Order: sequence, then C-alpha cells, then structure tokens
Amino acid sequence: MRFPVGSLSLAAAWWRRRWRRRSLSVGLTAAAAAAAGVRIRVIDYDLGAVAGSALHADGYRGHARMVVDEDRKVIVGFTLVGPDVAELLHAATIAVVGEVPLDRLWHAVPAFPTVSEVWLRLLEAYGR
Repeated sequence: MRFPVGSLSLAAAWWRRRWRRRSLSVGLTAAAAAAAGVRIRVIDYDLGAVAGSALHADGYRGHARMVVDEDRKVIVGFTLVGPDVAELLHAATIAVVGEVPLDRLWHAVPAFPTVSEVWLRLLEAYGR
C-alpha cells in the first residue's frame, strides 16, 4: 500500500502528556495498517534497555514500536513513549514518509551511547 507524499494520514505526528511521559507517533498504528490490508510485522523494544538511556536518566523507562510493511520492507508506523522521545521523532518521520527500505536503514548508524541507539536494536530485532 502506497501513500501520497505529504499525506496527513501518514505523516501526521501528535503528542500527549500523561503521567509525565510523552507519547509520539508517526504513520499508521498496527491496527490501522492491518485494517488497510497491509501485511505487517510489529517490533517492540524497551527504551530503558539501550545504553544511552542510563546516561539520560536513572531508571529511564520508555518504549518504541516499529510497524513494518512486510511486502515492501519499509516502516509504515512508529510510536515512542517515554521522557524526551521528541528527539527521536524526526528520524522516524523521515523513515516513514521517505519510505526508506530497512536494508538502507542498516547503514544509518545511530550515535552511541544515546537513546537513538534504539534504531539499531529495532533493526536487530527485525533481522536481516
């Protein structure tokens, strides 16, 4: 399933505060993608497990979810929950709106140790 470039249904990102945590997303949720007939795979990762989170805050807690179109091997949705996850939203927006193939994302090495290391962990969890 392809979406027009600049499509609000795909590129819109929003945030809300709940319990001092931020939730941000871009693209489609897993449910919306499945309802649209996209064959998906969902990869979840604990943001607190990346090395950079310990440098950010003691006891950092957060979550990342990547929704992948299995036929095209591109990310169609990305959700982040946790403190200061806004720093990760722009990269997710580029990956989703630019329909960057997962094979190409392997070449975009994240800074270490930072919370953006989650990109590498999500790709590792997805596999080659």
